[in-house]
Amino acid sequence: MVFNRSLLAKAALGPAAGAVLIAFMASGAIPAYQMYSVALAAIYTIVVLSVGLLAGWSGIWSVGHPAFFAIGAYFAAYGSGHGWSLETVVLGAVVTGTVLGAFLGYAGARFSMLYIALLTLAFTMVTLELVNRWSSVTGGDQGVAVLQLRSSLGLGTLAGGSTESQYLAVGAAAVVLALAVPAAASGLRMRLVAAKSHPLAARTIGIAPEAQSALAFAVSAAFTTFAGVLLGLITGFVSPDPFSLNLGIALIAACVLGGVGTIIGAVAGGAYLTWNPSLSSAVGLPQPVVQGLVLVGVLLFLPGGVVPFLSAPLRSVLRRVWRRPAPTPAKPNPAADLAPRQPATATAAAGEAAVVLRLEHVSVAYGGLKALEDASVSLRQNEVLAVIGPNGAGKTTLLNAVSGLTGNGRVSGTVDFAGGSLLKARATARRRLGIGRTFQHAEVFSELTVAENVLCTRRWITARDRADVARLLDSVGLADVADRRPGELPFGLQKRLDLARAMAEEPKLLVLDEPFGGLDAGERALLAQQIRRLHAQGTAVLVIDHVLDDLFSVAHRVLAFDFGRTIGEGTPDTVLDNPEVRSSYLGTVGGRAELPERVGERSVLRLSGVGHTYGGVVALRDVDLDVREGVVLGIAGANGAGKSTLAGILHGSLKPARGSRETGGTVRTSLAPEGRALFKTLSLRENLEVAAYAAGITGAPLRERLAETTEWLPPRLRDRMSVPAAGLSGGEQQMLAIARALIVEPDVLIVDEPALGLAPALVDEVYDRLVRLAHDGLTVVLLEQLLSRAMSVCHEVAVLHEGSVVAQGRPGDPSFAALAEAAYFSGARETAATTARL
Repeated sequence: MVFNRSLLAKAALGPAAGAVLIAFMASGAIPAYQMYSVALAAIYTIVVLSVGLLAGWSGIWSVGHPAFFAIGAYFAAYGSGHGWSLETVVLGAVVTGTVLGAFLGYAGARFSMLYIALLTLAFTMVTLELVNRWSSVTGGDQGVAVLQLRSSLGLGTLAGGSTESQYLAVGAAAVVLALAVPAAASGLRMRLVAAKSHPLAARTIGIAPEAQSALAFAVSAAFTTFAGVLLGLITGFVSPDPFSLNLGIALIAACVLGGVGTIIGAVAGGAYLTWNPSLSSAVGLPQPVVQGLVLVGVLLFLPGGVVPFLSAPLRSVLRRVWRRPAPTPAKPNPAADLAPRQPATATAAAGEAAVVLRLEHVSVAYGGLKALEDASVSLRQNEVLAVIGPNGAGKTTLLNAVSGLTGNGRVSGTVDFAGGSLLKARATARRRLGIGRTFQHAEVFSELTVAENVLCTRRWITARDRADVARLLDSVGLADVADRRPGELPFGLQKRLDLARAMAEEPKLLVLDEPFGGLDAGERALLAQQIRRLHAQGTAVLVIDHVLDDLFSVAHRVLAFDFGRTIGEGTPDTVLDNPEVRSSYLGTVGGRAELPERVGERSVLRLSGVGHTYGGVVALRDVDLDVREGVVLGIAGANGAGKSTLAGILHGSLKPARGSRETGGTVRTSLAPEGRALFKTLSLRENLEVAAYAAGITGAPLRERLAETTEWLPPRLRDRMSVPAAGLSGGEQQMLAIARALIVEPDVLIVDEPALGLAPALVDEVYDRLVRLAHDGLTVVLLEQLLSRAMSVCHEVAVLHEGSVVAQGRPGDPSFAALAEAAYFSGARETAATTARL
């Protein structure tokens, strides 16, 4: 923890306010009948702070805190009747609350928020039942008195219900608020928020979400039991009534009212709980009704809470005053682009270096599905190893096996890193061993600043750590946005942040999952320079990507995967010469299907200058496309090329950010999306009916459409219309998804990746049925990863590369196959045209 003047000043506000309040109480400025309410508000502030920070930092909503509150109060009552010292009572209550809280936090970390709430609810119910039945200790329904507690440190004696107890409550709340201020700037808070925001990414930097939840719950429960001791002292009597489930709901309402996860909001929440009875009396309504109305009003009009709402204008002013413009991404170094792809000296050096990572006969299975099969990979120090392959080839599974993120998958084989076995090491331990990891979609921690995203890799943050992180952020061009949240940055800068977090603590091995995806040319050039710099510093790099040009510019060696196994290996200049590698991307060109003659040349859908972005990520660039009536149009492109985005725009369910979509008259489009998106718990018939209802088809027309669509399905599905969709095979689910799209009787059918995850025999069946639809006069748009398959079943094919249509033509044109293949891999129209001429 690094203390600076600003932090110390903020922390001192709580004790200063507490001292002033105690002075007012002692001087008589606060009436005696109100002093109890002030002390009670101070105690509730501690409890609301405990519940609110647990929810805000860890994402755990607890209705079990009334039980911890009760435990502390009954500790005070029992200790006062058995001669315990004040310190013994506090220590016993806090230790008990800590142990029980750690258990609940660890157990609940494996469940969803709903189940954690139910777990804490059950804990409160059991505790209250125990309080009622253990009458020899708790007094049962009659309650028990809190007599007096003597300090073993010579600090005097506190009698239950005394003025001194009220002073202690206010002073204790002031100290707790002071402790919360540095905690909010500590590595503890950062790691808790990281574990809440993205548990999977948190594991890759050494944070165990279960341990963080247990720690957070333990600390929260400890402070709540301490508050319970204070409650027993100021009341002088403890009974079960104040600790009912209503209190648990009221605590959550108070947290939301003040502002979840805010320190000042806890003060507001504590005051609200204390004076809510008076408010209820004033308006003549029961307390639960008032609480419900207040909570509903806050959720509707002040969803962030009262304190954040009131402080927002001030923050806005300060942000405008101090805001610095976001840095302009540096231009790529032209000299770096002219460097040879595969320097001979670099290859030789990599060949002589020691092997840092070795996988031998590694397989990963999920049930009956083998995502990775008998993979053997070696990576030397100072080497950049690229892994390529089509979507579903097993590349990410390979990276997950190295990172320890295979989940419930069964992993077999041998994985050695730096001379030790990795398979038995937890994902959180692999970071300490020297493995850094990035993710395809830049899985950053959205609630932390840019600097905190990197700082949370440290358990204890020192001034040196902050200086190291500042230098690291400067090296990747993020120094000017260190205090901003990732959501305020474009996608390219988020990618840099993901890389910076992986680079922290100088890992021996850097695992990069599609680092070039979603970046523009300048950003990709900068990233390639960064990878080369890491290689020069001695870091081994394992990288997968679909942007082959940029990937090959940094790689020394390339491995090709398909269907979970290795199918080829070589240098970037030679690996694509392997026929099996090429066919894995392009497919095996077979005979063309018997397509119908074109019905007409009328344009039914036209895209002009269409572009689209997702949070700064460019998905489509200036796409011009014409879909003519009766044509089977294929859109071929690698994973990440923008096919699904294009499908949504053609369908009309996604509005393009730029450009126009025009239809030739009234045109009904229907989409069978990638991944099928079936309603798995509904039957086949119900899946079809839902689509028909959404299109306004009911009654006799619905029955007619059901009969026609069912007839299109194969017999094995027609006989199982009442079976849930989850019980179908992959190919059967795909045919149901297409049938669901057909039931609305579209003019244009758009099918996104119909062959994804299917066995070859099922692929043939699906495409045979699609060709039959074309013979019936339906206009069909197929979005396909394999170029050869699109060439074999379509009248026309457009090649999509990094969001742009880079080639378009007819498969029957002899020169188009070479042009399309070159465009598929490189995306360069000039290169494609040259290849076609050769």
